[in-house]
Formats: sequence, structure tokens, C-alpha cells
Amino acid sequence: MVEIKDPENTLFLDLKDGRITIELRPDLAPKHVERIKMLAREGFYDGVVFHRVIDGFMAQGGDPTGTGMGGSDYPDLEAEFSDEPHIEGSCSMARAMDPNSANSQFFLCFDRAPHLDNQYTFWGQIIDGMEHVHAIKKGSPFNNGSVDEPDSILKMHVAADLEEA
Repeated sequence: MVEIKDPENTLFLDLKDGRITIELRPDLAPKHVERIKMLAREGFYDGVVFHRVIDGFMAQGGDPTGTGMGGSDYPDLEAEFSDEPHIEGSCSMARAMDPNSANSQFFLCFDRAPHLDNQYTFWGQIIDGMEHVHAIKKGSPFNNGSVDEPDSILKMHVAADLEEA
């Protein structure tokens, strides 16, 4: 069990294989962290699939349609790029070509991905349960990581909300 330093800025992401603990980084991306926590508290991510999973690169989820084209009903966010390197366990927002188009979709890095640095908003780091991320069902390398019968997020919680219960 990992020590939780700041329950208000810690997420639990429950998957079929176990719990992932993510330390949020409001110091780097305050608006994105606020959005992730708000959507988690609304239950937005519960049952949402990892629709794009590329072995050795990342698992992408957060789209309620499961197609990679959807998002929340909230407006898109302006980019909050930082110098934080994308390493194994990094959590960043997915976006379209427009840097200011992040909404609800995010990805979890399987490994170092330097080409993402300063290009995607880094909002958290996995501090426990990385083995469960590696166990997410991988997609086809021939179809941009598209996954048939993808794994889903069972529940996403802000740690502070569980401590109060």
C-alpha cells in the first residue's frame, strides 16, 4: 500500500485487475486536474473503455462514446503544457490537432514517450498499480491501437471522497 500525501489530489482508478493510484499535479495543470476530479466525482468515467491502446506506448480512455471522438459536455480546456517528462506511468490529456482541445479523454503511458513532452498536458503520475495499467487489453498495431472488446474503468474516485465515507 502506497502512502497518500494529499487525498484531495489523489485519484483511485479501479480496473478489472486492480486499483491504480494517481498523484495529481495541480502545480503543473490546475485546470486539467480540476476537470478530471469534477468528472470523476460526477461518475463520468465509470464504465468508460480504453478505446485506443498501443503496446509499449499508452492506453487512452475517457470518451463516453468509446470511439475516440467524444467528450464531456463541458468546454474544451486551454493547454497547460509543462517540462514534465512523459515517463512510465505519466497521465496526460488527449487532444485533437488543436492544442486547446482537451476535454475528458486522457492517456496513461506504458513507457517513456519524449515526443509527447511539451505537447500534451501532463496532469498526474501513477504511484501504485502500474502492473494493472500494463494488463489493459492492447489494441491492433495495424489499426492505431483500436481495441475489440476493450477493458473499461470500473470506477474512478478522488481519494478524499473515500476517506470521508
